[in-house]
Amino acid sequence: MSYDIGGKTAIVTGAASGIGRATAERLAEEGVNVVVADVDVEGGEETVACIEDDGGVARFIETDVSDETAVERMVEETVKEFGSLELVHNNAGVEGESATTAEHTEENWDRVVNTNMKGVWLCMKHEIPAMLESGEGAIVNTSSISGQTGAGDAPYVATKHGILGLTRTAAVEYAQEGIRVNAVAPGVIDTPVSDRFREANPEEFEQFVQMAPLGRMGEPMEIGNAVAWLLSEEASFATGGLFQVDGGFMAL
Repeated sequence: MSYDIGGKTAIVTGAASGIGRATAERLAEEGVNVVVADVDVEGGEETVACIEDDGGVARFIETDVSDETAVERMVEETVKEFGSLELVHNNAGVEGESATTAEHTEENWDRVVNTNMKGVWLCMKHEIPAMLESGEGAIVNTSSISGQTGAGDAPYVATKHGILGLTRTAAVEYAQEGIRVNAVAPGVIDTPVSDRFREANPEEFEQFVQMAPLGRMGEPMEIGNAVAWLLSEEASFATGGLFQVDGGFMAL
């Protein structure tokens, strides 16, 4: 399916690999000018190369989403390069170290919260004014099935819950301004993050995967397809929503 979003400009954070890369590639297929934002320079440039090899338009901007100066520069350079900003997938995130709630270090907590939740807030803080200048906008933030349960490490779970709250608040605040804000909740997706979990505990990982009714991991592009729809006018009445792409996991 194709969407009428060609010629618009998008920022995709965390686009050096996994879900972010898939979304960036999917939007580029639609003729969107894509800014690939990530702290991983090599991976980000690989994403740009993949897009350009397929005839798309993309630019890499090295960005630490936990740093307001870097986020502000990301948005400013996007508008300077392409003239506007209409579409965003705030996807950058880290899983942090594995520990029980009382065993987490303050350093680990701060790193996860500052990247995953503060990062989404900082991005929206600077993206929304640019969208208001454009007269339209659509944002998708990456939450998780962990944003609806207590399964997982406390900092990660807390941030994924918090992203949903940020999403709903912004959706209400800017609905009359022509900006839609939604969240996507992936299940277990075949990404580098999943690889790290699988390597740490293969048996437990496989059991978790099999819990989903579809009985498999999702592919990054299955999330990218959902994000592309949410950013398109095909989803024009969708805002403030949490959209499950989890193989049926949350239906259990």
